[in-house]
Amino acid sequence: MNKIILEIVKNPVKCKLLLEFLNCEQTTAKHLSETFSDIPPATLYRYLKKMTTDGVLKIVHQTQVRGAMEKTYALAIDLKKEMNDMLDNNSGEAYMQAFIQYMLGFAEQFQTYCKKEKIDISKDKSGFSLVPLYLSDEELDSFMKSYSQITEKYRNNTPTENRKLHSIGLIIAPPTMG
Repeated sequence: MNKIILEIVKNPVKCKLLLEFLNCEQTTAKHLSETFSDIPPATLYRYLKKMTTDGVLKIVHQTQVRGAMEKTYALAIDLKKEMNDMLDNNSGEAYMQAFIQYMLGFAEQFQTYCKKEKIDISKDKSGFSLVPLYLSDEELDSFMKSYSQITEKYRNNTPTENRKLHSIGLIIAPPTMG
């Protein structure tokens, strides 16, 4: 899997932007800024420039708006193809690399949080758990469908005074024998 994509996936802000591009196909910095008011404009423009330089995004249109050039961005990569290639090739190496990047993304978030002077784990609603379940393939498919429906219900929430960005991950470990 493309290392640049793995870097994006481990960064929660870049990951939000990537998901919005998957959702919108094409969009502007203005739209992204309105959608993600919690991302400072300088950070947004820095990430858009980096993602464009790295070949993840491309500029598909430019319009003159009050003396400034408004750019319309789109994905320059086929993210679904990248993921399907990994699955089709059954590449254990690429799969492990993607998993490590995923875990590093969470580890960095936890590290940043834990380094703060005053934290309140309960109040901040942080946590993790492990629930071993015996499931048939059909039960696992049903579980994943339910999980997807729950997360989809909240995916388009916008930041407000009461809403904070939480990264919620799900790991389904390969089955163990014995």
